[in-house]
Amino acid sequence: MRHVIALDVGGTGMKAALVGADGALLHEARRPTGRERGAEAVIESILGFAADLRAYGEEQYGQRAEAAGVAIPGIIDSDRGIALFAANLGWKDVPLRDLLQERLGIPVALGHDVRTGGLAEGRIGAGNGADRFLFLPLGTGIAGAIGLDGKIEAGAHFGAGEIGHVVVRPGGISCGCGQRGCLERYASASAVTLAWAEASGDPDADAADCAKAVESGDPRAIAVWQHAIAALADGLVMAITLLDPRMLIIGGGLAEAGETLFTPLRAAVEERITFQSLPTIVPAALGDTAGCLGAGLLAWDLLEAHVPAQSAPHDSTTTEVTA
Repeated sequence: MRHVIALDVGGTGMKAALVGADGALLHEARRPTGRERGAEAVIESILGFAADLRAYGEEQYGQRAEAAGVAIPGIIDSDRGIALFAANLGWKDVPLRDLLQERLGIPVALGHDVRTGGLAEGRIGAGNGADRFLFLPLGTGIAGAIGLDGKIEAGAHFGAGEIGHVVVRPGGISCGCGQRGCLERYASASAVTLAWAEASGDPDADAADCAKAVESGDPRAIAVWQHAIAALADGLVMAITLLDPRMLIIGGGLAEAGETLFTPLRAAVEERITFQSLPTIVPAALGDTAGCLGAGLLAWDLLEAHVPAQSAPHDSTTTEVTA
C-alpha cells in the first residue's frame, strides 16, 4: 500500500502518522519531543521517530514510504527546508529537511505547523471547497494560515498569518514579541486561562473551566469571556478588511467550547462589519490530527511536483502521473 510519513512536532510532544494516497491515517503514534534534553537531542528524536515509522510501514505494507512531510513551529524556510528559528525547540538555522532525507533516503517536505494544519483544514476539513479562508487556532498562542486556492500563503519572509501579534489593545499587556496589546495576550486559550484563574481565585482553573462557568451563568466568567471575544472580534475584522476571506475557520483549545464561543463571536464580528463582506465563521473539523494530515499532504504534493510527465504508449502526448 502506498503511503508517506507525516510528523507534527510540537514543543512538548510529537504526533506522527503513515498517510495513504487517499488521505487516510493508516497508522498513528505519539512520542514526547524531549526538548528538556536540548536542541540536538530533539533533532535526533525526530530522526529516530521518522526512521521507526519507515520501518513500520515496510513491515506492515511490504514497501517503504515514498516521501515524508514534517510540520514544526517557528520561522520555516520551506523552500530550502531549514528551520530558521524555533524558540520552543531551541533551534536556529537547522537544515532539518536534509538531515531527514539523509536518514530516510526519501524526499522530505518541511512546513510551518499552523500553515500545515491550515492546508489540511482547507483541503479535507472545514474549509473543503473554500477558495479563500483564514485558519485560526486559538491555543497557547494565536497564529493563522491564509488559504488561497488550495495553497497556503507563507509570505515573502515566511511570516504570513501571524495575526496573534496584531495589536488590538494599544499600550496593553506586554507580549513576548516585544509589543504591547497583541491579540494573543487577550484571546488565546492561555490568555483566557490566566484571566479566569485571577477572576475566580483558583490558580488551577483554565479556559475550559471558564467556558463551563459561562454556561452556568457565572458573571465573573461571562466578563472574562466577553473581554476575550471582543479582542478576538477586533482582530478578525482587521483580517477580514485586509484579506476578504470567504471563510474563517477557528480551531485550537478555545474552539472546543463550541457555540459558547461561536455564537457570541459571530455576533461580535457582524456588529463590527461596515463595508466589508461577512465571511462564514466555522469550527475546525480535524482537531489535533490537522498537523499530521497536513504534513501528509505536503509529502504527497512533493511527490506530485517531482513526477515527470510520461509518454503515452501509442502517441506523442504526455500524461502527468500523480500521487
